[in-house]
Amino acid sequence: MWETLRNALKIKEIRGKLLFTLFMLIVVRAGCQIPVPGVNHSVVADFVKNNTGDAFNFFDAMTGGSFMTMSIFALNITPYITSSIIVQLLTIAIPKLEELQKDGEDGRKVILKITRYLTVVLALIESLAMAIGFGNKGLYDNYTWYAVVITVVTMTAGSAILMWIGEQITQYGVGNGISIVLLINIVSSLPDDFMTLYERFIASQTVFMKVVAIVIILALLVAMIAFTVLLQEAIRKIPVQYAKKMQGRKMVGGQSSHIPLKVNTAGVIPVIFASSLMTTPVVIAQFFNVDYSTFGGKILLSLSSSNWCKPEAPQYSVGFLVYAVLIVLFAYFYTSITFNPIEIANNMKKQGGFVTGIRPGKPTSDYLARILNYIVFIGAIGLLIVCAIPIIVSGVFNVTQMSFMGTSLIIIVGVVLETFKQIEAQMTVRNYKGFLNS
Repeated sequence: MWETLRNALKIKEIRGKLLFTLFMLIVVRAGCQIPVPGVNHSVVADFVKNNTGDAFNFFDAMTGGSFMTMSIFALNITPYITSSIIVQLLTIAIPKLEELQKDGEDGRKVILKITRYLTVVLALIESLAMAIGFGNKGLYDNYTWYAVVITVVTMTAGSAILMWIGEQITQYGVGNGISIVLLINIVSSLPDDFMTLYERFIASQTVFMKVVAIVIILALLVAMIAFTVLLQEAIRKIPVQYAKKMQGRKMVGGQSSHIPLKVNTAGVIPVIFASSLMTTPVVIAQFFNVDYSTFGGKILLSLSSSNWCKPEAPQYSVGFLVYAVLIVLFAYFYTSITFNPIEIANNMKKQGGFVTGIRPGKPTSDYLARILNYIVFIGAIGLLIVCAIPIIVSGVFNVTQMSFMGTSLIIIVGVVLETFKQIEAQMTVRNYKGFLNS
Protein backbone atom coordinates (compact mmCIF):
# COMPACT_ATOMS: atom_id res chain seq x y z
CA MET A 1 0.00 0.00 0.00
CA TRP A 2 2.71 2.47 1.00
CA GLU A 3 4.82 1.36 -1.94
CA THR A 4 1.90 2.17 -4.24
CA LEU A 5 1.63 5.67 -2.75
CA ARG A 6 5.40 6.20 -3.00
CA ASN A 7 5.44 5.16 -6.66
CA ALA A 8 2.41 7.34 -7.39
CA LEU A 9 4.16 10.42 -5.98
CA LYS A 10 6.98 9.90 -8.49
CA ILE A 11 4.56 10.37 -11.40
CA LYS A 12 3.79 14.02 -12.12
CA GLU A 13 0.25 13.45 -13.41
CA ILE A 14 -0.87 11.33 -10.45
CA ARG A 15 0.99 13.57 -7.98
CA GLY A 16 -1.05 16.48 -9.33
CA LYS A 17 -4.27 14.51 -8.78
CA LEU A 18 -3.24 13.71 -5.22
CA LEU A 19 -2.46 17.36 -4.50
CA PHE A 20 -5.79 18.45 -6.02
CA THR A 21 -7.60 15.91 -3.82
CA LEU A 22 -5.72 17.18 -0.75
CA PHE A 23 -6.66 20.79 -1.56
CA MET A 24 -10.34 19.87 -1.94
CA LEU A 25 -10.29 18.05 1.42
CA ILE A 26 -8.74 21.12 3.07
CA VAL A 27 -11.65 23.16 1.68
CA VAL A 28 -14.09 20.61 3.11
CA ARG A 29 -12.58 20.74 6.58
CA ALA A 30 -12.39 24.57 6.47
CA GLY A 31 -16.08 24.77 5.57
CA CYS A 32 -16.93 22.50 8.51
CA GLN A 33 -15.65 25.25 10.84
CA ILE A 34 -17.79 28.09 9.40
CA PRO A 35 -21.05 28.40 11.43
CA VAL A 36 -24.47 29.08 9.96
CA PRO A 37 -25.29 32.79 10.49
CA GLY A 38 -27.46 33.64 13.47
CA VAL A 39 -27.49 30.29 15.29
CA ASN A 40 -26.34 29.27 18.75
CA HIS A 41 -24.48 26.02 18.08
CA SER A 42 -24.14 25.26 21.80
CA VAL A 43 -27.88 24.41 21.80
CA VAL A 44 -27.25 21.55 19.35
CA ALA A 45 -24.12 20.41 21.20
CA ASP A 46 -25.96 20.28 24.54
CA PHE A 47 -28.91 18.50 22.98
CA VAL A 48 -26.69 15.81 21.43
CA LYS A 49 -24.80 15.25 24.69
CA ASN A 50 -27.98 15.00 26.75
CA ASN A 51 -30.15 12.90 24.43
CA THR A 52 -31.05 9.35 25.39
CA GLY A 53 -29.57 7.71 22.31
CA ASP A 54 -26.53 7.95 20.09
CA ALA A 55 -28.24 8.50 16.73
CA PHE A 56 -27.12 12.13 16.59
CA ASN A 57 -23.61 11.14 17.72
CA PHE A 58 -23.26 8.82 14.72
CA PHE A 59 -24.64 11.52 12.41
CA ASP A 60 -22.12 13.98 13.84
CA ALA A 61 -19.29 11.51 13.16
CA MET A 62 -20.48 11.09 9.55
CA THR A 63 -20.44 14.89 9.11
CA GLY A 64 -17.02 15.35 10.69
CA GLY A 65 -18.32 17.30 13.69
CA SER A 66 -19.99 19.93 11.49
CA PHE A 67 -23.45 18.93 12.72
CA MET A 68 -22.52 19.58 16.35
CA THR A 69 -21.17 23.04 15.47
CA MET A 70 -24.05 23.78 13.04
CA SER A 71 -21.63 24.79 10.29
CA ILE A 72 -22.57 25.52 6.69
CA PHE A 73 -21.69 21.86 5.98
CA ALA A 74 -23.86 20.55 8.83
CA LEU A 75 -25.72 18.15 6.52
CA ASN A 76 -22.49 17.26 4.73
CA ILE A 77 -22.94 14.55 2.04
CA THR A 78 -25.54 12.51 3.92
CA PRO A 79 -28.36 13.73 1.58
CA TYR A 80 -26.31 12.57 -1.43
CA ILE A 81 -25.67 9.15 0.12
CA THR A 82 -29.36 8.77 0.95
CA SER A 83 -30.46 9.84 -2.54
CA SER A 84 -27.95 7.45 -4.15
CA ILE A 85 -29.38 4.54 -2.16
CA ILE A 86 -32.96 5.56 -3.00
CA VAL A 87 -32.22 5.85 -6.74
CA GLN A 88 -30.40 2.52 -6.70
CA LEU A 89 -33.42 0.85 -5.12
CA LEU A 90 -35.80 2.58 -7.53
CA THR A 91 -33.87 1.22 -10.53
CA ILE A 92 -35.15 -2.20 -9.50
CA ALA A 93 -38.77 -1.07 -9.09
CA ILE A 94 -39.05 1.31 -12.08
CA PRO A 95 -38.37 -0.27 -15.51
CA LYS A 96 -37.46 3.10 -17.09
CA LEU A 97 -34.65 3.66 -14.58
CA GLU A 98 -33.49 0.08 -15.06
CA GLU A 99 -33.24 0.73 -18.82
CA LEU A 100 -31.24 3.90 -18.16
CA GLN A 101 -28.83 1.97 -15.93
CA LYS A 102 -28.20 -0.50 -18.76
CA ASP A 103 -27.94 2.26 -21.37
CA GLY A 104 -24.22 2.84 -20.95
CA GLU A 105 -22.62 6.20 -20.20
CA ASP A 106 -25.58 8.30 -21.37
CA GLY A 107 -27.97 6.43 -19.09
CA ARG A 108 -25.64 6.79 -16.11
CA LYS A 109 -25.45 10.56 -16.72
CA VAL A 110 -29.25 10.80 -16.55
CA ILE A 111 -29.32 8.74 -13.33
CA LEU A 112 -26.59 10.98 -11.87
CA LYS A 113 -28.68 14.06 -12.73
CA ILE A 114 -31.72 12.53 -10.99
CA THR A 115 -29.53 11.78 -7.96
CA ARG A 116 -28.37 15.40 -7.82
CA TYR A 117 -31.91 16.79 -7.93
CA LEU A 118 -33.05 14.33 -5.26
CA THR A 119 -30.05 15.34 -3.12
CA VAL A 120 -31.14 18.97 -3.16
CA VAL A 121 -34.73 18.00 -2.29
CA LEU A 122 -33.58 15.83 0.64
CA ALA A 123 -31.21 18.57 1.83
CA LEU A 124 -34.12 21.05 1.82
CA ILE A 125 -36.31 18.68 3.83
CA GLU A 126 -33.59 17.78 6.35
CA SER A 127 -32.42 21.36 6.86
CA LEU A 128 -36.02 22.57 7.32
CA ALA A 129 -36.68 19.83 9.89
CA MET A 130 -33.48 20.70 11.77
CA ALA A 131 -34.17 24.44 11.65
CA ILE A 132 -37.69 24.07 13.03
CA GLY A 133 -36.88 21.25 15.49
CA PHE A 134 -33.85 22.93 17.04
CA GLY A 135 -35.45 26.35 16.66
CA ASN A 136 -38.11 25.29 19.14
CA LYS A 137 -35.31 24.43 21.57
CA GLY A 138 -33.60 27.81 21.40
CA LEU A 139 -31.31 27.52 18.36
CA TYR A 140 -31.97 31.16 17.43
CA ASP A 141 -31.66 34.26 19.54
CA ASN A 142 -34.42 35.70 17.35
CA TYR A 143 -36.62 32.82 16.11
CA THR A 144 -38.28 34.19 12.95
CA TRP A 145 -39.20 32.79 9.55
CA TYR A 146 -36.32 34.80 8.09
CA ALA A 147 -33.80 33.03 10.35
CA VAL A 148 -35.22 29.64 9.32
CA VAL A 149 -34.96 30.54 5.62
CA ILE A 150 -31.33 31.62 6.04
CA THR A 151 -30.51 28.34 7.79
CA VAL A 152 -32.28 26.19 5.20
CA VAL A 153 -30.67 27.98 2.24
CA THR A 154 -27.21 27.91 3.80
CA MET A 155 -27.28 24.23 4.77
CA THR A 156 -28.79 23.14 1.44
CA ALA A 157 -26.17 25.12 -0.46
CA GLY A 158 -23.45 23.61 1.73
CA SER A 159 -24.63 20.09 0.92
CA ALA A 160 -24.73 20.93 -2.81
CA ILE A 161 -21.20 22.36 -2.67
CA LEU A 162 -19.90 19.18 -1.02
CA MET A 163 -21.63 17.11 -3.70
CA TRP A 164 -19.85 19.22 -6.34
CA ILE A 165 -16.50 18.84 -4.54
CA GLY A 166 -16.93 15.07 -4.44
CA GLU A 167 -17.63 15.00 -8.18
CA GLN A 168 -14.56 17.17 -8.86
CA ILE A 169 -12.38 14.76 -6.88
CA THR A 170 -13.83 11.90 -8.92
CA GLN A 171 -13.13 13.68 -12.21
CA TYR A 172 -9.85 15.51 -11.55
CA GLY A 173 -8.51 13.80 -8.42
CA VAL A 174 -7.83 10.20 -7.49
CA GLY A 175 -11.49 9.20 -7.98
CA ASN A 176 -14.09 7.91 -5.53
CA GLY A 177 -14.78 11.52 -4.50
CA ILE A 178 -17.93 11.22 -2.38
CA SER A 179 -16.45 8.33 -0.41
CA ILE A 180 -13.21 10.25 0.21
CA VAL A 181 -15.18 13.23 1.57
CA LEU A 182 -17.01 10.87 3.91
CA LEU A 183 -13.69 9.29 4.91
CA ILE A 184 -12.05 12.59 5.87
CA ASN A 185 -15.09 13.49 7.97
CA ILE A 186 -14.86 10.27 9.99
CA VAL A 187 -11.06 10.47 10.31
CA SER A 188 -11.28 14.04 11.62
CA SER A 189 -12.89 12.75 14.83
CA LEU A 190 -10.09 10.26 15.59
CA PRO A 191 -8.14 12.58 17.96
CA ASP A 192 -11.21 13.06 20.17
CA ASP A 193 -11.88 9.31 20.17
CA PHE A 194 -8.34 8.44 21.20
CA MET A 195 -8.50 11.08 23.92
CA THR A 196 -11.70 9.45 25.21
CA LEU A 197 -9.97 6.05 25.29
CA TYR A 198 -7.01 7.55 27.13
CA GLU A 199 -9.14 9.25 29.77
CA ARG A 200 -11.36 6.21 30.32
CA PHE A 201 -8.87 3.34 30.37
CA ILE A 202 -5.33 4.73 30.71
CA ALA A 203 -5.06 8.10 32.49
CA SER A 204 -5.94 6.93 36.03
CA GLN A 205 -3.96 3.65 35.93
CA THR A 206 -0.52 2.76 37.25
CA VAL A 207 2.42 2.62 34.85
CA PHE A 208 2.17 -1.17 34.48
CA MET A 209 -1.59 -1.09 33.95
CA LYS A 210 -1.19 1.76 31.46
CA VAL A 211 1.12 -0.43 29.37
CA VAL A 212 -1.30 -3.36 29.63
CA ALA A 213 -4.26 -1.16 28.64
CA ILE A 214 -2.38 0.29 25.66
CA VAL A 215 -1.37 -3.18 24.45
CA ILE A 216 -4.95 -4.50 24.78
CA ILE A 217 -6.44 -1.48 22.98
CA LEU A 218 -3.89 -1.66 20.14
CA ALA A 219 -4.35 -5.43 19.80
CA LEU A 220 -8.13 -4.99 19.60
CA LEU A 221 -7.80 -2.23 16.99
CA VAL A 222 -5.38 -4.23 14.83
CA ALA A 223 -7.57 -7.33 15.05
CA MET A 224 -10.69 -5.33 14.10
CA ILE A 225 -8.95 -3.66 11.17
CA ALA A 226 -7.49 -6.96 9.93
CA PHE A 227 -10.88 -8.68 10.20
CA THR A 228 -12.59 -5.82 8.36
CA VAL A 229 -10.00 -5.91 5.55
CA LEU A 230 -10.55 -9.67 5.24
CA LEU A 231 -14.31 -9.15 5.18
CA GLN A 232 -14.09 -6.47 2.49
CA GLU A 233 -11.63 -8.34 0.25
CA ALA A 234 -12.86 -11.94 0.60
CA ILE A 235 -14.41 -13.41 -2.55
CA ARG A 236 -15.72 -16.76 -3.71
CA LYS A 237 -14.53 -17.60 -7.23
CA ILE A 238 -17.00 -19.54 -9.38
CA PRO A 239 -15.04 -21.25 -12.21
CA VAL A 240 -16.45 -20.59 -15.70
CA GLN A 241 -15.44 -22.34 -18.92
CA TYR A 242 -16.23 -20.96 -22.37
CA ALA A 243 -16.90 -23.41 -25.17
CA LYS A 244 -14.86 -23.36 -28.37
CA LYS A 245 -16.61 -22.22 -31.54
CA MET A 246 -15.63 -21.87 -35.19
CA GLN A 247 -15.06 -18.38 -36.59
CA GLY A 248 -14.03 -18.55 -40.22
CA ARG A 249 -11.30 -21.20 -40.43
CA LYS A 250 -10.19 -20.81 -36.82
CA MET A 251 -11.44 -22.29 -33.60
CA VAL A 252 -11.77 -19.60 -30.93
CA GLY A 253 -12.89 -19.62 -27.31
CA GLY A 254 -12.20 -22.26 -24.76
CA GLN A 255 -10.87 -19.82 -22.16
CA SER A 256 -11.26 -20.39 -18.46
CA SER A 257 -12.42 -17.58 -16.19
CA HIS A 258 -14.33 -17.09 -12.95
CA ILE A 259 -17.17 -15.09 -11.43
CA PRO A 260 -15.94 -13.26 -8.29
CA LEU A 261 -18.68 -13.20 -5.66
CA LYS A 262 -17.79 -10.90 -2.78
CA VAL A 263 -18.47 -12.31 0.67
CA ASN A 264 -19.63 -8.89 1.82
CA THR A 265 -21.75 -8.31 -1.28
CA ALA A 266 -23.92 -5.57 0.19
CA GLY A 267 -21.08 -3.61 1.80
CA VAL A 268 -22.11 -1.33 4.65
CA ILE A 269 -25.66 -0.79 3.33
CA PRO A 270 -27.35 -3.41 5.62
CA VAL A 271 -25.86 -1.73 8.70
CA ILE A 272 -27.02 1.70 7.52
CA PHE A 273 -30.53 0.40 6.82
CA ALA A 274 -30.76 -1.39 10.18
CA SER A 275 -29.36 1.59 12.11
CA SER A 276 -31.70 4.02 10.35
CA LEU A 277 -34.75 1.87 11.05
CA MET A 278 -33.81 1.51 14.74
CA THR A 279 -32.86 5.13 15.38
CA THR A 280 -35.55 7.01 13.45
CA PRO A 281 -38.25 6.59 16.19
CA VAL A 282 -35.66 7.58 18.82
CA VAL A 283 -34.67 10.73 16.91
CA ILE A 284 -38.30 11.79 16.43
CA ALA A 285 -39.12 11.13 20.10
CA GLN A 286 -36.25 13.32 21.30
CA PHE A 287 -38.00 16.41 19.95
CA PHE A 288 -41.02 15.68 22.15
CA ASN A 289 -41.52 15.24 25.89
CA VAL A 290 -41.59 11.44 26.01
CA ASP A 291 -42.11 9.68 29.34
CA TYR A 292 -39.51 6.91 29.29
CA SER A 293 -41.04 5.20 32.33
CA THR A 294 -44.04 4.09 30.26
CA PHE A 295 -44.17 0.95 28.14
CA GLY A 296 -43.74 2.96 24.93
CA GLY A 297 -40.84 4.87 26.44
CA LYS A 298 -39.09 1.63 27.40
CA ILE A 299 -39.47 0.37 23.84
CA LEU A 300 -37.78 3.54 22.64
CA LEU A 301 -34.95 2.97 25.13
CA SER A 302 -34.48 -0.57 23.81
CA LEU A 303 -34.12 0.82 20.27
CA SER A 304 -31.12 2.95 21.26
CA SER A 305 -27.72 1.23 21.02
CA SER A 306 -26.43 3.34 23.93
CA ASN A 307 -28.62 1.20 26.24
CA TRP A 308 -27.57 -2.20 24.88
CA CYS A 309 -25.35 -4.74 26.68
CA LYS A 310 -25.44 -2.86 29.97
CA PRO A 311 -25.21 -5.28 32.94
CA GLU A 312 -27.46 -3.06 35.08
CA ALA A 313 -30.26 -3.00 32.45
CA PRO A 314 -30.16 -6.25 30.42
CA GLN A 315 -33.81 -5.91 29.34
CA TYR A 316 -32.90 -3.19 26.85
CA SER A 317 -30.53 -5.58 25.03
CA VAL A 318 -33.57 -7.03 23.27
CA GLY A 319 -33.07 -4.17 20.83
CA PHE A 320 -29.60 -5.53 20.04
CA LEU A 321 -31.11 -8.87 19.01
CA VAL A 322 -33.58 -7.06 16.74
CA TYR A 323 -30.67 -5.06 15.29
CA ALA A 324 -28.73 -8.27 14.55
CA VAL A 325 -31.71 -9.84 12.79
CA LEU A 326 -32.26 -6.67 10.71
CA ILE A 327 -28.62 -6.66 9.52
CA VAL A 328 -28.94 -10.25 8.27
CA LEU A 329 -32.32 -9.58 6.61
CA PHE A 330 -31.16 -6.39 4.90
CA ALA A 331 -27.99 -8.16 3.69
CA TYR A 332 -30.16 -10.70 1.88
CA PHE A 333 -32.59 -8.03 0.67
CA TYR A 334 -29.96 -5.68 -0.77
CA THR A 335 -28.02 -8.53 -2.39
CA SER A 336 -31.20 -9.89 -3.98
CA ILE A 337 -31.92 -6.57 -5.72
CA THR A 338 -28.34 -5.89 -6.86
CA PHE A 339 -27.29 -9.38 -7.99
CA ASN A 340 -29.56 -11.38 -10.30
CA PRO A 341 -28.42 -15.02 -10.73
CA ILE A 342 -30.92 -15.60 -13.57
CA GLU A 343 -29.53 -12.67 -15.56
CA ILE A 344 -25.94 -13.82 -14.96
CA ALA A 345 -26.80 -17.38 -16.03
CA ASN A 346 -28.55 -16.18 -19.20
CA ASN A 347 -25.63 -13.93 -20.17
CA MET A 348 -23.21 -16.79 -19.67
CA LYS A 349 -25.37 -19.06 -21.83
CA LYS A 350 -25.47 -16.48 -24.66
CA GLN A 351 -21.67 -16.19 -24.58
CA GLY A 352 -21.17 -19.96 -24.57
CA GLY A 353 -20.01 -20.09 -20.98
CA PHE A 354 -20.90 -22.57 -18.27
CA VAL A 355 -19.94 -23.31 -14.67
CA THR A 356 -17.77 -26.40 -14.50
CA GLY A 357 -19.97 -29.41 -13.74
CA ILE A 358 -23.26 -27.43 -13.98
CA ARG A 359 -25.58 -27.37 -16.99
CA PRO A 360 -26.30 -23.92 -18.51
CA GLY A 361 -29.60 -22.15 -17.88
CA LYS A 362 -31.74 -22.75 -14.81
CA PRO A 363 -29.34 -25.22 -13.11
CA THR A 364 -26.64 -22.54 -13.29
CA SER A 365 -28.92 -19.84 -11.84
CA ASP A 366 -30.00 -22.20 -9.05
CA TYR A 367 -26.38 -23.02 -8.30
CA LEU A 368 -25.39 -19.34 -8.19
CA ALA A 369 -28.37 -18.53 -5.93
CA ARG A 370 -27.43 -21.35 -3.55
CA ILE A 371 -23.78 -20.23 -3.34
CA LEU A 372 -24.87 -16.60 -2.98
CA ASN A 373 -27.20 -17.37 -0.07
CA TYR A 374 -24.35 -19.15 1.66
CA ILE A 375 -21.76 -16.38 1.31
CA VAL A 376 -24.29 -13.60 2.05
CA PHE A 377 -24.95 -15.21 5.42
CA ILE A 378 -21.21 -15.33 6.13
CA GLY A 379 -20.85 -11.68 5.09
CA ALA A 380 -23.81 -10.63 7.25
CA ILE A 381 -22.33 -12.40 10.29
CA GLY A 382 -19.02 -10.68 9.60
CA LEU A 383 -20.75 -7.28 9.48
CA LEU A 384 -22.55 -8.11 12.70
CA ILE A 385 -19.27 -9.00 14.45
CA VAL A 386 -17.63 -5.72 13.40
CA CYS A 387 -20.64 -3.71 14.60
CA ALA A 388 -21.30 -5.75 17.76
CA ILE A 389 -17.84 -5.52 19.36
CA PRO A 390 -17.89 -1.72 19.95
CA ILE A 391 -21.51 -1.94 21.16
CA ILE A 392 -20.64 -4.67 23.67
CA VAL A 393 -17.50 -2.83 24.86
CA SER A 394 -19.48 0.41 25.17
CA GLY A 395 -22.23 -1.25 27.21
CA VAL A 396 -20.04 -3.33 29.52
CA PHE A 397 -17.44 -0.62 30.23
CA ASN A 398 -19.85 2.33 30.03
CA VAL A 399 -17.81 4.26 27.46
CA THR A 400 -18.99 6.30 24.48
CA GLN A 401 -18.83 4.36 21.22
CA MET A 402 -15.82 5.27 19.11
CA SER A 403 -16.59 6.82 15.72
CA PHE A 404 -13.85 4.76 14.03
CA MET A 405 -15.36 1.44 15.13
CA GLY A 406 -18.32 -0.50 13.79
CA THR A 407 -19.96 1.07 10.75
CA SER A 408 -17.33 3.79 10.44
CA LEU A 409 -14.51 1.22 10.44
CA ILE A 410 -16.13 -0.62 7.52
CA ILE A 411 -16.41 2.67 5.64
CA ILE A 412 -12.80 3.66 6.40
CA VAL A 413 -11.33 0.32 5.34
CA GLY A 414 -13.52 0.07 2.24
CA VAL A 415 -12.73 3.60 1.02
CA VAL A 416 -8.97 3.30 1.68
CA LEU A 417 -8.75 -0.03 -0.18
CA GLU A 418 -10.84 1.26 -3.08
CA THR A 419 -8.82 4.49 -3.33
CA PHE A 420 -5.50 2.63 -3.53
CA LYS A 421 -7.00 0.37 -6.21
CA GLN A 422 -7.99 3.50 -8.15
CA ILE A 423 -4.44 4.85 -7.87
CA GLU A 424 -2.96 1.54 -9.01
CA ALA A 425 -5.38 1.45 -11.96
CA GLN A 426 -4.40 4.99 -13.01
CA MET A 427 -0.72 4.05 -12.79
CA THR A 428 -1.36 0.99 -14.95
CA VAL A 429 -3.29 3.01 -17.55
CA ARG A 430 -0.49 5.58 -17.65
CA ASN A 431 2.10 2.86 -18.24
CA TYR A 432 0.03 1.47 -21.11
CA LYS A 433 -0.29 4.96 -22.60
CA GLY A 434 3.46 5.44 -22.36
CA PHE A 435 4.10 2.11 -24.07
CA LEU A 436 1.69 2.94 -26.90
CA ASN A 437 3.13 6.43 -27.33
CA SER A 438 6.65 5.06 -27.54
